[in-house]
Amino acid sequence: MPDQPTQGSRVSTVLGRKLGGELLRLRTGAGLTQGQAASAITASTGKVAKMESGWVPMREPDIRTLCRLYGVSDPSVVGGLLELARVDRERRKAKGGWSDFPELGEMQEYVALESVATSVRTWQLSLVPGLLQIPDYARALALGNSTEGHPDKGERFVAARVARQRRLFEEPVLTLWAVIHEGALRHHVGGRDVMRAQLAHLDHVADQPHITVQVLPFTAGAHLGMNGAFNVISFTEPGAMDVVYTETAFGELWVEGGEEAAQHQNLFERISQKALTELESRTFINGLREEM
Repeated sequence: MPDQPTQGSRVSTVLGRKLGGELLRLRTGAGLTQGQAASAITASTGKVAKMESGWVPMREPDIRTLCRLYGVSDPSVVGGLLELARVDRERRKAKGGWSDFPELGEMQEYVALESVATSVRTWQLSLVPGLLQIPDYARALALGNSTEGHPDKGERFVAARVARQRRLFEEPVLTLWAVIHEGALRHHVGGRDVMRAQLAHLDHVADQPHITVQVLPFTAGAHLGMNGAFNVISFTEPGAMDVVYTETAFGELWVEGGEEAAQHQNLFERISQKALTELESRTFINGLREEM
């Protein structure tokens, strides 16, 4: 029997699972066994099992060999698998850089993906997106969410959030498109002074050509985004290799490409169409800041 990964070696990744799932689909479609695949790359069946489950990083020569074995000759398919493997290797490396921030908890996987992404589309119902939060806003969130109220943990949380935001201003810059519900902007996280500063920051970053900020006002009425917030993370052109992330009160949910990820991409576009334009959104944000 193929070796099974132990719980103590849990290194399976979102991108790794997606890549492994594609190789599994191609192998079964070709009517081949894990043993035949293992022979082709001079490996054990256990290693093939781990590759198909996303537990181990994959080498380019192994992927090319398996594609030939499975009869895959389409350059776009082979290239897509190689690109997915490359991004997954970069993601694994990036995750190691976030080990200094245990406060991130389950968010470490998301932040590592964000570190190697090319673009993020985020729809937020109740919070300003993490990439756009000022330190005082993040600090108020940390204190409000903490059950222990330890100030040092709150400061570490703020430091991690600030570190994430470097992707917006260091090459290669991350393209961000954020649609934020009006309710998130009216919620006084940290008090009026903090919210005034947060709104000013949103207006400021909206000047950047790679950052789009839109507001969905209460007056938009019922809309398709009412069921919950989500992020669509892209690693090449949007739609080519998307992952959807949804954070819940007690965990996280992932959609690893395919039709469901495409549905979230379409959902985001429909929400953005119902939101105010970029110019209207900035006017709205500044008007709300004056109210406060």
